[in-house]
Amino acid sequence: MDHELCRRLRDVPARAPFQPTAPGEVRGLTEDAHAAVAAAMIAVREDRYAVGIGVGDVFLTRVDHEDGRVAVTAEGPGMSHGHLAAQPGRDTERAAVRVSAADATAAEQAQAVLKLVGRIVSERSDAEWRVVDLLVPGARGQQKTVAQQLGITPQAVSKAVVRSLWNEEWQARPAAATLLRLCE
Repeated sequence: MDHELCRRLRDVPARAPFQPTAPGEVRGLTEDAHAAVAAAMIAVREDRYAVGIGVGDVFLTRVDHEDGRVAVTAEGPGMSHGHLAAQPGRDTERAAVRVSAADATAAEQAQAVLKLVGRIVSERSDAEWRVVDLLVPGARGQQKTVAQQLGITPQAVSKAVVRSLWNEEWQARPAAATLLRLCE
C-alpha cells in the first residue's frame, strides 16, 4: 500500500523522494509549494492517508557510510513543522490535511483551501476518475479524444468533468500553493 503511494508520487518534483517510513506513513520533501499541493492531492485520493505539510527551510546533508550506502538527513524548521502537521493522526473527516508553519494564521488558511480541494478529489467516483485521469490540465479540445479512448460520448465526458469539479480543482490548486508560500 505505502509502496503504491510512493510509486504514484514518483513524478512529483522532490528534493528528497517519497519513501515509506513506518506502516501507513510516507514522507518526502517536495521541490516547491506546487509540488506539495500535487503530492497532497495524490495522497488524499488514496483515502487511507492523512496529509501533513510542514512549511519552512530544510537543509539536506549527505551521509556516506563505510559500506557504500548513502543517506540524506534533513533538518530545519520545515522538518519540525512537518512532524507537527503529521502528529495528530488521521482526522475523522475525508480529505484529512494539516499544515504547520511559523505563521500559524497563514498555515490555517492554506490548510482550509487544501481541505476544500482535497474534498473535491476524495469524493470522485471511479467513473469520474476514469475520465479525469485522461485529461491534461490547461489543454483544450481533449474531451472528444477521451470519449473515444473510453468508448463513451463526448457529452458523457463533459458531464463527468462537470460533476467531478475537475476544472475547479485545477483552478484552486495555484491558490493553495500561493497560500503555502505565504506561510514561509
